[in-house]
Amino acid sequence: MAPDFALLGSYLRSRRTRLDPAAFGISAARRRTPGLRREEVAQRASISPTWYTWLEQGRGGAPSAGVLNRLAESLLLTELEREHLFMLALGRLPEVRYRPVEGITSRLQRVLDAFPLSAAIVKTMTWDVVAWNRVAAALLTDYSKLAPENRNILRLLFSSSQVRQAQDDWAKVARVVVGAFRADVTRSGSNEEVSRLVAELSEKSAEFKALWADNEVVAMSEGVKRLHHPVAGIVNLEFSTFAVEGRPELGMVVFNPASPEDASRVQRLLPDS
Repeated sequence: MAPDFALLGSYLRSRRTRLDPAAFGISAARRRTPGLRREEVAQRASISPTWYTWLEQGRGGAPSAGVLNRLAESLLLTELEREHLFMLALGRLPEVRYRPVEGITSRLQRVLDAFPLSAAIVKTMTWDVVAWNRVAAALLTDYSKLAPENRNILRLLFSSSQVRQAQDDWAKVARVVVGAFRADVTRSGSNEEVSRLVAELSEKSAEFKALWADNEVVAMSEGVKRLHHPVAGIVNLEFSTFAVEGRPELGMVVFNPASPEDASRVQRLLPDS
């Protein structure tokens, strides 16, 4: 999508005029028009009132990402509205910003639970698992038995002997996971959180330290996985990764049995099978 400065100006104006001055400690008396004044928005965003006026008139040019973020905060935009602002001004979505995640909505959990034989998890940009279904608990890891800080895919891959033994080719899996993790955290900008996790893993695992030093970046949107499950035996899976609409800091990964035989092995793991 190409930037559209006329639509950008119209959108900024509509978002400005919907705001209640009283919410910012500003008296609404003697105001002829609703919302904040242009100079008030400009002051909140630390930009020139003249330039902001030009932006609303569709002739201010393309603002930087930093200016757009400040405008989004000044205008109290939601995450979806912020994305729309970036599309109008720059023709692209903003980079994902890291936000600590405590959980997911009950609606999204019901989506996970709707998969009868597919393991499904939701992970953050730092690869903490924040939600899962019963198939994932039976086939991958029972995250409910772990402390929240230990529900991290990297920590499990490099510190859990059980998780390590379940991989058909641990060295290959580890290289791909570290490369995909690097791509995710670079987009998230979560420097402090990532630095702590990388330092911890580098201290505990020479293998992780070496892989991290390689600076390899990998896309892992879909693929195949071969598990050696202690009860079910070898299970072949096809996985796909999905974005969670409105929650850019989250990703959902679904592991589908690759064949009817694999589905039967998964079925036998479930409590009511």
